[in-house]
Formats: sequence, C-alpha cells, structure tokens
Amino acid sequence: MSSTDYRVKKLIAMLASVLAIGILTGCLFDINANKDVDNSAENTETGDNVSATEVAGVGDEVIGTERADETETQATETEELVYTGPEISIIMVGDMLIHTPVEASAKQEDGTYSYDALFANTVEEIQEADLAIVNQEVIIAGEKYGVSGYPAFNAPFELGHDLIEAGFDVICHGTNHALDQGKKGLKSCLSFWEENYPDIPVLGIHGSQEDQDEIYVYEQDGVKIAVLNFTYGTNGIPLPSDMPYAVDMLEEEKVVEALSKAEELADFTVVCPHWGNEYELGVVNSQKKWTDIFFENGVDLVIGTHPHVIEPVELIVDEETGQSMLVYYSIGNFCNWTSSSGAGIANRMVGGMAQVTIGVDEMGEPFIMEYGVEPVVCHLTEGTNGVSVYFLDDYTAELGSQNEIIKQDANFSYDYCVELCDKVWGDLWRD
Repeated sequence: MSSTDYRVKKLIAMLASVLAIGILTGCLFDINANKDVDNSAENTETGDNVSATEVAGVGDEVIGTERADETETQATETEELVYTGPEISIIMVGDMLIHTPVEASAKQEDGTYSYDALFANTVEEIQEADLAIVNQEVIIAGEKYGVSGYPAFNAPFELGHDLIEAGFDVICHGTNHALDQGKKGLKSCLSFWEENYPDIPVLGIHGSQEDQDEIYVYEQDGVKIAVLNFTYGTNGIPLPSDMPYAVDMLEEEKVVEALSKAEELADFTVVCPHWGNEYELGVVNSQKKWTDIFFENGVDLVIGTHPHVIEPVELIVDEETGQSMLVYYSIGNFCNWTSSSGAGIANRMVGGMAQVTIGVDEMGEPFIMEYGVEPVVCHLTEGTNGVSVYFLDDYTAELGSQNEIIKQDANFSYDYCVELCDKVWGDLWRD
C-alpha cells in the first residue's frame, strides 16, 4: 500500500503539547488550471447541466491545496509510540461510468452481461479490504428499462451482482445520474438491492423517509464508522414530488443534520460527496466550501467523486484543537469509455483507489494510521470482455500502446498516465 503516516488529534492528550504528523508529500502545489483538458468543449459527456465556462473554472476559481502548507508540524525525537490495537482498512474506487461501449464489452454471446473482466486485475485488493466502497455512478434499473449509456444511463442487474462478487461492501448511488430513469428506475434499482443483497448498504438513494433518516454505521473491533453519500444535483431532474427523500442532496441544513447524527452514533465519519467540476485537475471553490462544512461538523475522511479525473489529496489540521480531516478531492473514474475526442480525454482513463488504515490509540480512540492512493488505468480493447482496469503498477508501455482511447486522444500512453499522477499526487502514489 502507498502510504504516508501522520498522527491526528486523538494523540494530543498522550503527547501533551506535541502534535506529530507526517508531511503530506506530493500535494503541496498549486494547480491554477487544467492545461491538459480542452475546457472549450461543452460539458456534456455525462449529462451534467454545467456550461463550458463553468468547466473552465470561470466564476468558480480553481484553487490548489495551499492550506496543507499551514498544517505541517515537525515530528520530535520523543515520538516513539507503538500501536498494538486493531487496524481497519478502507478502500474506495471512483466512478463506475458505464458508457455504451462498456456495456457492449460486458455483453456475452448468450445475451447476458458479465462485468467480471472489469475487476479481474483489482479484485484481490478489493476483497482484502475490511470496508470496500464503490461510487456506482449510473443507476442499475435492469433490462426492463433498456440498457443505455449517455445521456440517460442504465445498467443491467448483472452489474450489481458482479460488484458484490468483486468484493464491494458499500454502494454509493448518490450521483447526478440517480434519476436518469426517473422514479420507476430508481425504485427498480432499490428493489434489486433489497431483494438480492439486503445486508449491503446502498447509500445516497432511498425508498422512504425512514430509510433516509437512518445513518449507515459499520462496526469492527469495537470501532463504529459512519459512511454518508451526497450529490450536488441530479442533472436538472427534480426529485419525485411524493419522494422528496429519494436522493441525498448537498443541501447544507440536511447535511449538517445528518453529520450530527453520525457524530452521535459513530467514532469516525466518512463522507463520499459527488461534487466539483468535471475534468478539472484542481480544486474549485464549491469543493472548498463543502470541505469547510465537513470539517466544522467533525468529519474525519472525505473521498470525493464526479470530476471524472483525479484531483489532489489534502490533510487539514487545526493546530489549536488538533482536529484533522483527510480529503481526497476526486479519485476519478474507475471505468469509462467516453465518445468524446481531443486533448484531455486521456485524463479520464486514470483513476485512483483511495487507501486508508484506521487504528485505535491507547485511549481507545480511532485515528488514521496511514493513507495512500493507488492509481488505476482503464484499458480499452474491442470485443467481448475487452474493458478492464489495471493498477498503474501493473500497466505497461505495451498495453498503453494498445489502448483504444489513443484513437480519441493521441496523447495517451503509459508515460502520460505516470506523468499525470506525478502532477496531481506527487510522491504520494509512489511512497
């Protein structure tokens, strides 16, 4: 696992006035704009109601993560602590963006669908995690509503089965595509999960107010971890009038209320927001606003999705109180096969697997022992089972030269993927 150690607020009482944290390397740089992306193109690939100017960051200033500079503290020679308590591993992968060519790749000769090839090269690490989370970008309403890609996505039920088979424990459905198939599609998706996997938490969408009011809490070794999922919008599709609870929205009053419940129920809170601007490699003001809200309300870990490209990782620490929060602004796509062409398309083929290990200190309080990110590359070839995801460590220059995305962006290569990760994550992914 790629990782960087640091100590969080729970250790302050043990260390008196000394707060020792590891320096978040590789993320202390300023990204003023995404020069690799053709920001003049319309932001239509995933059906978001965002104008070309908004994508370019006009009116929503693109910022870097300078605040991390303010959180650096020198470790002292007296810090020699040994932790022998439980450890809980969390991983999360980004957008499962099932475009039409991905669906075609999954369709077998007998007419059924299988997505096993997508996970063939990552399944071991997914299954090894104690808590594996996936951002299920598109609704899974089943073939009854027609399997479709952009602009109104819908996946067959086989995708849901294969997500569980791959080892995912939590499904995040709170995305801008939650209502692509309307109320009936959303209810069909919920019924699939309830009938087939009643013990699997499905976050972000709900069939009742009671379900929305309930906070999911994962418990292991006496540690309670709350996980919540919100989206910035639903592509302009209004919530059903008789289902105002259908999708968890990034509405401040409701978010704060949910976080308050999470703080009461759990020892550690994880938020998975669907936020930001598509195709931006940097952090925008709307993300900064929500980061502040999360921090003020006790969130410990944020793992963001929606931009469809990777963005920085930032550790935020209040040196006066010792409070800390780790933020993955965007872990990009896990898989996709966009129909768009031009410079910047290659960026969408690189995602990240967020990796966090939670420990318990001698006072019985959970803290983040280590964290990292492992880059993934979506590899595209024509034909059945032709789409698969590789860890960048396992990808090669030869595979890169065979990726079909080169026909849509000639800049793509193995070296391009490495350089992109270096630009956004620095040494974090190499540690």
